Amino acid sequence: MDNASARILSVLLVEDDTNTRAVLCDAVSDHPGLRVSAAVGTVREGCAELDREQPDVLLVDLGLPDGDGTTLIREIYRRGYSTDVMVITVFGDERHVVHAIEAGATGYILKDAMTDSISASIMQLVQGGSPISAPIARHLLKRFRTPLKLTPPDGIDLPQLTSREKEVLSQLARGFSFPEISELLSISPHTVSSHVKHIYRKLAVRSRSEAVFEALQLGLIDINGQ
Repeated sequence: MDNASARILSVLLVEDDTNTRAVLCDAVSDHPGLRVSAAVGTVREGCAELDREQPDVLLVDLGLPDGDGTTLIREIYRRGYSTDVMVITVFGDERHVVHAIEAGATGYILKDAMTDSISASIMQLVQGGSPISAPIARHLLKRFRTPLKLTPPDGIDLPQLTSREKEVLSQLARGFSFPEISELLSISPHTVSSHVKHIYRKLAVRSRSEAVFEALQLGLIDINGQ
């Protein structure tokens, strides 16, 4: 997100447990660069808040009284919002993790690992990082250790990424932020951003997590090979 450090970022919090919601609100509000735009407990209320204001960050639980938090994640992308999404949940199993990432979540934090550093995780998120709890990272590494090379339908070729785009995407898959990739590859942050835009267009995705997921599934990159 451009100029993330130059302005106060709005955070929409959707969490049904009142005590957890209060803890998260306090943690976010204590950071000088963040503000809670709204704190609600249901999918319906979350959608109403999206109608009222486009937040910079959606902090969302998955198990909500009236549905799944991924409904709100998909709604973010349906509307074309540039909102960054981080899941905070008790669900650490592979099914929930992959479902949330496929929906477009970029960060995934387990509640039992939640600390006052949640604001730092949010800042990492908006700066291009992917804050993920260690057990979740292990799920993903296990799932993608041997990438599944899909065979495209007849007459349809795999997306053609340049060698530089593959390098950038490999670093994204490792969780590096845009500035870190810029330094690692000795290219400007603007060039990194340009490559990422081309990658998104070629893979027909809208987020880092979707791009990494698609590339690994198609065998376009191998994060274990470097």
